[in-house]
Amino acid sequence: MMFKELIHKRQSVRTYKTDAVPAEAISACIEAARLAPSACNAQPWKFVVIDDEALKRQVGEAAAGMGGMNKFCPLVPCIVAVVLEKPNVLSAIGSVIKDKEYMLIDIGIAADHFCLQAADLGLGTCMIGWFDEKKVRQLLGIPKNKRIPLLITLGFGNDTPREKVRKTTGEMSSRNRY
Repeated sequence: MMFKELIHKRQSVRTYKTDAVPAEAISACIEAARLAPSACNAQPWKFVVIDDEALKRQVGEAAAGMGGMNKFCPLVPCIVAVVLEKPNVLSAIGSVIKDKEYMLIDIGIAADHFCLQAADLGLGTCMIGWFDEKKVRQLLGIPKNKRIPLLITLGFGNDTPREKVRKTTGEMSSRNRY
């Protein structure tokens, strides 16, 4: 698929078919995330694939139980937890000196690589930031000192593609000055 087609195709999917996601497709998405660039090559992420039916439902409920958000999550074919790992020393020092969260920027890039690869394979995704992180950490055996910035749902989408509603190029960009 051409890149322009891919960025038009990729959208947040909230209804999925019940079909399981092929292991090869999950591996391809993980590989795309692995190859993402990061500040000082820190690679501060670990992707935890959840496809066990009972565990996936519990993690989905931890996302759906937060004020009525993400009601679709318990029924998705696969969920991936993106865990924030300790960055390397250069990236950590740079984040402090420049007062920028390089680790979160890096996770965003890796997660986007994952989602674009999924779209290229005909799969749908939705990045979820609203969930009970403590509960998910407990369910997945993630140490208390680690954060989970994102969950990504993954599966064959049942959504009808929507027209993207975005700001105009002039509203969201400029040249040489703000």
